[in-house]
Amino acid sequence: MEVFFLILLNVVLPVFLLIAAGVLLHRKFKFDMSTLSKLNTYFLMPAVGFVNIYQNNVGGKTLVHIIGFLVIQCTCLMIISAVISKAAKFDNGLSSTFKNSIVLNNSGNFGLPVSQLVFQHNPLGASIQIVVMIFQNLLTYTYGLFNSVSVEQRGFSALKEFLKNPVIYAFILGLILHSCDVKIPNFIWTPIDNTSNAFLAVALVTLGAQSAYIKIRQLSLPLFLSLFGRLILSPLIAMAIITTLNLEGTTAQALFIASSFPTSRNSALFALEYGNHPEFAAQVVLMSTILSMITVTTTVYLSGILF
Repeated sequence: MEVFFLILLNVVLPVFLLIAAGVLLHRKFKFDMSTLSKLNTYFLMPAVGFVNIYQNNVGGKTLVHIIGFLVIQCTCLMIISAVISKAAKFDNGLSSTFKNSIVLNNSGNFGLPVSQLVFQHNPLGASIQIVVMIFQNLLTYTYGLFNSVSVEQRGFSALKEFLKNPVIYAFILGLILHSCDVKIPNFIWTPIDNTSNAFLAVALVTLGAQSAYIKIRQLSLPLFLSLFGRLILSPLIAMAIITTLNLEGTTAQALFIASSFPTSRNSALFALEYGNHPEFAAQVVLMSTILSMITVTTTVYLSGILF
């Protein structure tokens, strides 16, 4: 019960306060959603992607196990979400957003604080979450982005549209500078870091603006399937993989908890930018974050018993 209230007060409530601010501001001032989308996609996302890659130094003997787990889990989620969307006969735009909502999770502003809270006396747990966050960032701006772009574009046209996104180049540049141990001067690093820090607030305010006029009168089939896939199916798959790979201790606990995080806000931003059912995407992010108060707390509790 104590863990539940700590997660609620330190993670979930701050997220909802920023979303609520976006709702109120958009209702009062009527934001230009296209401008907000461009601000996130072409300015803030590249900065946060660059900083995440450049700053984090991941290593250790558990890295292979972590990467192996993440690759297997995400592959399973990609296949299952694709099969469900095809069986349900979703249109291309809805299918794209649906698949992103299950595969991409909020491992940054939600997952990292949760892991720091749960593993406050065990640095390995938080370090594993950093690996998960980097992997999810790479997945977001490769699979997630291409998945969104390819709805309207095909073949070479889709690839050209994908390559227009500056986040790709921010990741590559961050990886190169990190690998070569290049020191960035303070007068350059300070504005990049400040821009990165602004991403969380602006992204959640944007989500609030997207959600300002949402009316969820009933739980639609796509919304139910998305929430089930992200919050229930993902942890179940994680448990099966952990058991198969014989992972134990903190590694198993951290990866199991990381599998239960809500849908990434970036899936809603992509849906807004490329017109792939943005209202549905905002619904999924909002509802999965609300319900994660229960599912994440349950997963944290079970991780201590099972592993």
